[in-house]
Amino acid sequence: MKQSDENGFSHLDKSGQAHMVDVSQREITTRTAQASGKVLLSSEVIGLLRGTGVPKGDVLAAARIAGIMGAKRTVDLIPLCHPIAISGISLDATVFDDGVEITAHVKTTDRTGVEMEALTAVSVAALTVIDMVKSIDPSATITNVRVDAKDGGRNGAWKRQ
Repeated sequence: MKQSDENGFSHLDKSGQAHMVDVSQREITTRTAQASGKVLLSSEVIGLLRGTGVPKGDVLAAARIAGIMGAKRTVDLIPLCHPIAISGISLDATVFDDGVEITAHVKTTDRTGVEMEALTAVSVAALTVIDMVKSIDPSATITNVRVDAKDGGRNGAWKRQ
């Protein structure tokens, strides 16, 4: 079992037990993260999203609100995440010919990053899309949920190639 390394990146202590990493000595800095994902949908659902809408209501609005709420609840969902003060969240849901692309931008001024909050925002938004269209398209699929970029903290900026 992997031990905690000298940089303290691991969520395991010296005996291999899970623990929350101590971030108290880290500098408080502005940190941002962007994550994205996609919900693949049938042409019937795409037509409804671009037209009269689905019977359950405004899918994209519900997904945006759910994603924002999900980011704020990340600490309750991911056991070793730190509670952090989220300064801002924006979530975009855009209809394409094969589905809905979701992108979340999350910002904090704290001691740890917001990658997990951005990923949770995208995931919860995607689950909301599926919940609202599942009666029309039971094969709806969430795909490619990932961190696209992050900035701030001791590791600085990173962007997916």
